[in-house]
Amino acid sequence: MSQYYKPHRKVDWNYGGPRWRLSRSKIDLFIQCPRCFYIDNKLGTARPPGFPFNLNSAVDKLLKKEFDIHRNDETPHPLMDAYGVDAVPFQHEKMDVWRENFKGVDCFHKPTGFTVSGAIDDVWVNPAGSLHIVDYKATSKDEEVTLDAEWQDGYKRQMEIYQWLFRQNGFIVSDTGYFVYANGKTDVAVFDGKLEFDIKVIPYVGNANWIDDTLLAIYACLNQNEIPKNGEACDYCTYRKAVGEVLQPFIKKDAPGTKEVSPKSKGDVSHEQSLFS
Repeated sequence: MSQYYKPHRKVDWNYGGPRWRLSRSKIDLFIQCPRCFYIDNKLGTARPPGFPFNLNSAVDKLLKKEFDIHRNDETPHPLMDAYGVDAVPFQHEKMDVWRENFKGVDCFHKPTGFTVSGAIDDVWVNPAGSLHIVDYKATSKDEEVTLDAEWQDGYKRQMEIYQWLFRQNGFIVSDTGYFVYANGKTDVAVFDGKLEFDIKVIPYVGNANWIDDTLLAIYACLNQNEIPKNGEACDYCTYRKAVGEVLQPFIKKDAPGTKEVSPKSKGDVSHEQSLFS
């Protein structure tokens, strides 16, 4: 088994368990595919993760170090001046916690009983005391970096969830957040063991009005005993269905000594439903 994929988690980490939290990434999984979300959070079997992008992680870490220098000095980063952002990196005793995976900034959502959380990259503050949520991204493409691609809608929801979380914690938060986008350059004359980046600051005006209704929909999903519909563009569900079709001729339902397999889930979820539908 891959070291990066542990399909079955301990029940403490499933919905209803003491360690379960509704993270920003879980909310986005629900929007992508309610079925995968349910199998992950209620039945306890996670999707295979993407391979970790260590280069992106390195860029993220270096940007944090660089902005932290200006945080300590209470000065604007040159990128802020270059893009006309009147702000400085925000100083707060919980900054390191807010950035930590499995902790982050969190709040208790009373209508659902969820603890909602997300780990941020950065926060800036303007002279009026309003916070700007900041997220770092890294890529390498020849064309100009924008936020126009459909797959980047997840980035926008990510920003809006962070804005919502900080508001739930009593902070004054601007609707305008910023993406610090590092684009690896491929047009240099020689590599010389160094990867150079163009870094762009892209403003984004968030709208978090969808979040409360989505949390209620997630609550309803987790408290039902039927497998939800799959997301229309979910390749994982398409694969499971295709596997079920090709394996069907090999399944001998009436073979001597075979027994019907009961699901490991809570509720009346059939084995065929959970695997192949």
